[in-house]
Amino acid sequence: MSAAAGLLGLSTALAASAQDYRPPFDPSAHKGPTVGTPNRVLVLGMAHLSGLPEDVALGPALEPLLARLAAWKPEAIVTEDVSGLQCDALRRNPARYAETVRTYCWDPAEAGAALGLDVPAANAEAERTLAHWPAVVQAAERRRLVALFLAAGERGSALVQWLRLSPAERRAGDGLTAPLAAYLRAFAARRNETTQLSAVLAARLGLERIWSVDDHSADTPDPADPAELKAYGAAIEAAWDNPATRARQAQGARYEKALSAPGGLLAYIRALNDPAQGDVVFRSDFGAALAEPSPQRFGRQYLGYWETRNLRMVANIREILEYRPGTRLLAVVGASHKPYYEAYLNQMHDVRLVDAQKVLR
Repeated sequence: MSAAAGLLGLSTALAASAQDYRPPFDPSAHKGPTVGTPNRVLVLGMAHLSGLPEDVALGPALEPLLARLAAWKPEAIVTEDVSGLQCDALRRNPARYAETVRTYCWDPAEAGAALGLDVPAANAEAERTLAHWPAVVQAAERRRLVALFLAAGERGSALVQWLRLSPAERRAGDGLTAPLAAYLRAFAARRNETTQLSAVLAARLGLERIWSVDDHSADTPDPADPAELKAYGAAIEAAWDNPATRARQAQGARYEKALSAPGGLLAYIRALNDPAQGDVVFRSDFGAALAEPSPQRFGRQYLGYWETRNLRMVANIREILEYRPGTRLLAVVGASHKPYYEAYLNQMHDVRLVDAQKVLR
């Protein structure tokens, strides 16, 4: 055997060995705690409510889902929103994140100016306020916290406090300006999971806030070359054109026809949370991207972004559980995130996953 052939054989053997290697340590095999209550996490995969037909009355349609989630009694609720603190950090790097900020970040400047606080200071003040929150809360105190959460860039939590006010007390005052009060009224009517589900549920359960855990720090600007941008889009769309995608689209169309019927939306959410959906999502989207054959490896770039985003979102959830061990946490997120959330969360020693199918019966 020549030296070159020997090196080639060794290289092939090493590559195969690396591919087959499995680490002996599996964090999910070491669940705790041995003393105390474990953290329990329910991941609720959602259809984005903004995309549902306008003739679906979300209030009545969501009520069966809200009732079941309320019966589970989560003590913390996390949403697919970017935190005020992350948006503040992204704004400091416009060369990379200008489009991300325009798309995903609400501007809290007006609220901050009303209180004389920037985003970090408003977040710190909101935390201090909640740390000394009285057992009996006056309306003026809630309005002040509404204003603080708005200045902090946490409008979902501001809406929770707004909904906990009696209708007569939902007005300007105590740092909340009339334009900001009008904004909250309009925001409360928006058709999305934070306004119609998470904030409503938190207020119903007597929670003081919700948590924004989305993460867009892995975002990058679109390619400057229009031809490259067009090629990227064409490659991803071609990858998505597959039988699993068509099956998902057909499923969505079937359920959307019955959304206005009693229990129609709940049935759709049950279907999206079926454990078998994880494999369908992978074959339709991310697995197809992994196999995408462009020489620029556009699909693998897209997949890398998706995995990074989910890892950072899950890290944000894990951080919240650190604050109060033994928490029952509800994670409300787009259905494509659910299998990744659960796979990554299951690696955590102090996280026990809850079967959404049982809660949604």
